[in-house]
Amino acid sequence: MSSPVVTGAVEAPLHREVEHLMGMPVSLALRGRHAGTTTGREAWHDVVEELREVDRVFSTYREESVISRLGRGELTEDDVPAEVAEVLALGREAEQRSGGAFSILLPGDDGQPRLDPSGVVKGWAVQRASRLLSTLVDTDFCLSAGGDLVCSTTDPDRSPWRIGIEHPQDPRSVVAVVPVQSGAVATSGTTHRGQHLVDARTGRPPTGVASVTVIGRSLTWVDIDATAAYAHGAGAADWLRTRGRTALVVWPDARTALLDGRGGPADREDQR
Repeated sequence: MSSPVVTGAVEAPLHREVEHLMGMPVSLALRGRHAGTTTGREAWHDVVEELREVDRVFSTYREESVISRLGRGELTEDDVPAEVAEVLALGREAEQRSGGAFSILLPGDDGQPRLDPSGVVKGWAVQRASRLLSTLVDTDFCLSAGGDLVCSTTDPDRSPWRIGIEHPQDPRSVVAVVPVQSGAVATSGTTHRGQHLVDARTGRPPTGVASVTVIGRSLTWVDIDATAAYAHGAGAADWLRTRGRTALVVWPDARTALLDGRGGPADREDQR
């Protein structure tokens, strides 16, 4: 997870909102016509409500959620809403693309696989919710969930958002600042949550990598690929090259690898 430093153009004042949702801080920065207006606040309210509904459906911590009931076998995939089927399909595609390093089936305390699509849900949900902000006329936004972001700038001549990527060994400093006009940024690592990521092929935490940041057009696949790359451990940069990703990999000794996105085919969603 990352905690990017978000700044807008110096000539455009920012209006900020924040709420704790889905077990993490979700924040919004607006600049332009509807920053601080009733219309802007209403759009933020709609984003909050949509993400709350996502949590009700997908939370693995809620016994009554659709995902929990599906995992216990109380529901079948034929019984679930369309958005759940979409997330499950994304998870299976991600597992195939990652060579099995990423999976929505994780080892449980009893050694049996348990359904946990959290590695898909956050990026997918925030990307989907961002459409509610895209309707704001002449208004730029940067929507962040636990440090993974969707940014939009309506005027290409306006200054880009500047996203500071935390140094994994020192969260008080940044290892890089990324300008983003319109697009998504996601970072995978253990700085804030401790060791919570595993290589699904082995069931063990990855080694040989400190953090992975991926930049692209859609947070859905940017977030998945950041997590999958981290799961590859020391092979993170090599795998990202096969995905054609623009990315920053930080190694445990603080060396960095910057990938320019020319190593291979990016996902079709980012090619639109």
